[in-house]
Amino acid sequence: MTAGQTHESTAFTTVLENARITDYDGELDVSPVHLGGDKAFDAEWIRDWLNERDITPVIPHRGEIPEARHPDFDREMYRRRNVIERLVGWLKECRRLFARYEKTAINFLGFMALSNLKRNCRRD
Repeated sequence: MTAGQTHESTAFTTVLENARITDYDGELDVSPVHLGGDKAFDAEWIRDWLNERDITPVIPHRGEIPEARHPDFDREMYRRRNVIERLVGWLKECRRLFARYEKTAINFLGFMALSNLKRNCRRD
């Protein structure tokens, strides 16, 4: 967690060096093959850090240079980020639910039912 005014990239190496993915037995340590980010993470040092660890950056380049000139950019994989972006957006919308502002069980369950109803209505 960083301060609100601090850019996320300042914690980039710390987060990735301490992130561990294990299987259900807790034995398998996996490293990512690709890492996606938005244009804010288009920094040479980030790309170098990822390449040194054989992690393919899926980060669009800043500026007015068309992505077609960057053959290393995987446009289709980058587009799949929207699933995570939508999940984060939904979680932000429902922060009352996840922060459990409602202290009594009946109020909490009622709010949960309403948020589920709201989410299901959006699909129509």
